[in-house]
Amino acid sequence: MEQSPEDNHNEVTQVAPSHLWRILRLLPLVVMLLTLVTLLILFLMGGMVKITAWYLLQFIPPLLGLISLITIVIYAIVKRRFSRLLITTLVVAFICLLPAITWVRPVAFPASLESTTPAVTVRLPADEPLKVAWGGDSVETNYHAVAPDQRWAYDLLVEPYVTGSDQLEDYGCYGVPVVAPISGLVTIAHDGEPDEIPGVVSNNYVAPTGNHVVIQMETDTYLVIAHLKQGSVAAQAGDQVAEGQVIGECGNSGNTSEPHIHIHHQRQDPAVFPLNFAEGLPLYFRDHHGPPMPVGGIQVDGDEVTLIGDTIQHNSE
Repeated sequence: MEQSPEDNHNEVTQVAPSHLWRILRLLPLVVMLLTLVTLLILFLMGGMVKITAWYLLQFIPPLLGLISLITIVIYAIVKRRFSRLLITTLVVAFICLLPAITWVRPVAFPASLESTTPAVTVRLPADEPLKVAWGGDSVETNYHAVAPDQRWAYDLLVEPYVTGSDQLEDYGCYGVPVVAPISGLVTIAHDGEPDEIPGVVSNNYVAPTGNHVVIQMETDTYLVIAHLKQGSVAAQAGDQVAEGQVIGECGNSGNTSEPHIHIHHQRQDPAVFPLNFAEGLPLYFRDHHGPPMPVGGIQVDGDEVTLIGDTIQHNSE
């Protein structure tokens, strides 16, 4: 018995949606896998591409994973069944959600201290005994480690510190002379930012480094010294500074909670690449009492804050 044209049309219309549905069911899984593979390849390329991939990894896969998860849950409730494809998509969706842990828990930017080059070894940026509030290779001792450019940054204080006072003069670091940790070319010497009220986080995201000096070294990499006192910057862009030369005074300008000296080492020129978007490089100290890479750390017990990091001091002999 021959089929009528109408019967043929009905069969085509039934097959076409079925074929389209198979493609649509595969789409979430394919998109998530392609995204993960692409970001992995970019991450392995290193350099600024790796940093871009690191930031994208924290947002795009979790977003795709969340959308897929919601879709799967709705489908399972409506259809009351699970297929092998659905279970595979669910597993990949959970994998995509994993990078979202960085939203609630600090995770150090994945860079190896041993294989990241070049490292530089410099003198301390001040002669006074310095308490390392933050420093080292892990987020437990160095909260900066989450930012690619500040992967091995330091925050250095002078006693008394963590006083809770709103008076700048109540902090030992305020006004302490800051010296060039190494000879080099000053590429940035920024002044004019006000010293913030201490004792609270300033949340200054407009000028987070405050008054600062950047020194380009023989390695063609850059040393950033930040949070200097307003009106104290004693160098200009284009100056050749000698190691130990005074370049300013410790202040509380920028994004800070109390007077301290921030210092970090990065590959790219800070005049071109914004804060948090450059390659951080290892930074060690010499000619001092203490380890080459001192570590920091803060212990909080109720309202009591204790700094448990290393104490270091330049050896002037």
